[in-house]
Amino acid sequence: MLKKEYRLKNKKAFNATYRVKHSIHKNGITLFAGHEKKETEIITRAGFVVSKKTHKRAVKRNRLKRLMRESYRLLLKSGETGNSQKYLSLIFIGGENALNKRFDEIQNTIKFLITRI
Repeated sequence: MLKKEYRLKNKKAFNATYRVKHSIHKNGITLFAGHEKKETEIITRAGFVVSKKTHKRAVKRNRLKRLMRESYRLLLKSGETGNSQKYLSLIFIGGENALNKRFDEIQNTIKFLITRI
């Protein structure tokens, strides 16, 4: 489980990240990156969103969020974060194409997005 200190929870922080409009997309997952850090000690926070329009069942939406969160946690643990740590916040948005993907496919997609951002 991703620790609370790494999670993006505040609605204002989500809106500020969306306003920057710095995004990349692959295999049904979109990554929005917020403002760049001025200080290196600040922790990069990540948010995970799957819209109700993606699937009407909450079980499917929550499964996709759990898979994205776990793959990001493992990438943080292994240190394969690429350029993502120079941003204040990241938002991963799961789409319809990512619903039926396996964990390794989602992990490869998130790793690609993090390195390309």
